[in-house]
Amino acid sequence: MKWVSVSVAAIVAWSAVTQVYAAPKDSLALAIGGEPDNGFDPLAGWGGYGNPLFQSTLLRRDVDLGTVPDLATEWKLSDDRKVWTIKLRDDVRFSDGSPLTAEDVAFTFNTAKASANAIDLSVMEKAEGVDKSTLRISLNRPWITFVEAFYTLGIVPAATYGPNYARKPIGSGPYKFVAWNEGEQLIVERNDAYYGDKGPFKKITFLFTGEAPGLAAANAGAVDMVAVPAQLADAVPSGFKAISVQTVDNRGLSLPFAKPHDVDGRKVGNAVTSDPAIRKAINMGLDRKLIVDVALNSHGTPAFGPADGLPWAGKADQVDFNLDAAKALLDEAGWVAGDDGIRVREGVRAAFPINYPASDGTRQALAETAAELLRPLGIEATAQGGSWDAIGRVMHSEPVVFGFGSHSPYQLYSLFAQKLGGVEYMNPSYYANAHVEALFEKAQGAESLEASLPYWAEAAEYYGLKGDNSWAWLVNLDHVYLTNKCLDIGKTQIEPHGHGWPVTATIANWRWTCE
Repeated sequence: MKWVSVSVAAIVAWSAVTQVYAAPKDSLALAIGGEPDNGFDPLAGWGGYGNPLFQSTLLRRDVDLGTVPDLATEWKLSDDRKVWTIKLRDDVRFSDGSPLTAEDVAFTFNTAKASANAIDLSVMEKAEGVDKSTLRISLNRPWITFVEAFYTLGIVPAATYGPNYARKPIGSGPYKFVAWNEGEQLIVERNDAYYGDKGPFKKITFLFTGEAPGLAAANAGAVDMVAVPAQLADAVPSGFKAISVQTVDNRGLSLPFAKPHDVDGRKVGNAVTSDPAIRKAINMGLDRKLIVDVALNSHGTPAFGPADGLPWAGKADQVDFNLDAAKALLDEAGWVAGDDGIRVREGVRAAFPINYPASDGTRQALAETAAELLRPLGIEATAQGGSWDAIGRVMHSEPVVFGFGSHSPYQLYSLFAQKLGGVEYMNPSYYANAHVEALFEKAQGAESLEASLPYWAEAAEYYGLKGDNSWAWLVNLDHVYLTNKCLDIGKTQIEPHGHGWPVTATIANWRWTCE
């Protein structure tokens, strides 16, 4: 996602002309970031981490993350776990007035598979419309996490979808596209033909400011909501309130799992972090509560895994901070402290960089804090900022501050499945464990997503803190929204990784409480 710095003067001038904030009962101005690099095309990734807004999906998640129908009224998986049959609503129209049918849904899924841009539908053989309101999707093998596409893939119209769709989307969701000035703002209008709850706001303007300009715009009264990082979360403007939303938007240190070797010309593995004692000591020796306080100004919670609090997380996947026990573990493993306090074993110095994207202040603070806390263990970690291109060249052999967090257990598969080692940003540590592989296979072959959950959770006994300590998860961020006191956004979901606009998932429930 790109953040473009728009001047406060320009924002205030714009708001004075359009009078967005002067009509609070039916319009809003939001500065919550998340301008998509590729526009508003679900087939290019739009909506993958949250609410697609313009488009409908087959299913959606309610405020408690329970499954509720959207376009689908019924959905059934065959006994062999390879064919989904889905019944659709028959009263849905796109914003151009054309009806939405099973052919549009089949077109969306088939085109998404063919494009292979942002969503992996490789297990799908084909999607087809049986009749106008019945869809059949055939898979080449049982794969229960395919259902995630039902929640995230926005449906596009087969008749009009084309190269310009991303910049002028047509959908059947709660809001209609009006105009997008890239790097500046997006204007949307309520879709009064929408079949679901419409909410009270007829017009919403999304301003694409940077973090500090967004806060300044709130101070100037030019926006009704601004998303801010932890470092700015306590600077609440007059007339605003801070809303901290619980998330699984985690940050953690990847710990390269294997001993150093080459794979197709790239360096994989690390002589230090490949030692199980080092990985376990790192997890025992990091005071996560202190990290939250120092790096996040207390706007977050300690993280122990990639899905804390979700049904597929390990039930007891936690560890107590114990610096003395961590030191003793390293002593027992033969890591001996030198004159400078840094441990050495068999000529290998316990030292490595912690890479982070230089443009991300939160990850920088986490890298620097973690490095400082590892020093008393006798581990020399050095925070090292760089571009994502630079990080991509070293991420299989050096620790990196990564961020993940999803409403789907597929996140676990993407992080720990052996076959995904080195595939884009999936399994960057080249983790491999036969027990995890077997449990993932059982999970993917389950009769329902709910039936798969115990297998995903059991896998944590091997990849997690009671097993391989394959990562050092640090924190779950709070998503902090500074919001006009008159705007009531109600109960929110536990939000995923911050790309997109997850806060808008409950936008139909938002209310303006002032006259």
